[in-house]
Amino acid sequence: MRISISVAAVALACAVATNARASAEGDAKRLAEAATVLKEVHAAPDKDIPTELWEKAHCVAVIPSVKKAAFIVGGEYGKGVLSCRTGLEWSAPSFLSLQKGSVGFQIGGESVDLLLLFMTDQSVNRLFDNKIALGAETSIAAGPVGRDARAMTDGQLKAQILSYSRAQGLFAGIDLTGGVLRPDTNENREFYGRSYSPRDILKDHKVNPPASAQAFLDALRSTMPARTQH
Repeated sequence: MRISISVAAVALACAVATNARASAEGDAKRLAEAATVLKEVHAAPDKDIPTELWEKAHCVAVIPSVKKAAFIVGGEYGKGVLSCRTGLEWSAPSFLSLQKGSVGFQIGGESVDLLLLFMTDQSVNRLFDNKIALGAETSIAAGPVGRDARAMTDGQLKAQILSYSRAQGLFAGIDLTGGVLRPDTNENREFYGRSYSPRDILKDHKVNPPASAQAFLDALRSTMPARTQH
């Protein structure tokens, strides 16, 4: 009996270690994919996100490789990362998920990348209270593309969050009204080794970014125009 219990304990410990390793690898992969999305934001200078919006954004979220089929079936969600800015510095990333089970959410291509610009502190503060109901509690609009943000519509000017999709290398605004953003506390705990709230990470800066987050943070810094970096 003792041998059986010992074997079971060892097996359980191995399973926990394997799951933790797989989770860490998944988090690192998600950060790397998010970094790639950001690096390609300026690939088409005339059709990317206006510079003025990057300058004004308080926080940026990237949700890479959201599968179109997942949303057509309904109820599935994409996972991503969020960072907030203090001056010229970006916080360590906090993981989050987006759920939007709507048949109407269909974009050409097998998968899309989503990018969200949080234009006010209030827009991200609701995430500290567990979730953001997009369009209900927090206003959201499809973001404009192009060099100049002066052609923004009234709805875009008033929106707390501007949302973008990227399919086949091209960015376009997308309406995510009806979706829900939630902090992914399990991923944060796995990534940082203990439980940190989004506020701890994004606003209070209680954690330092690990090495696996540097490419993502470097890509965020690169989106800022040279005149704001000096």
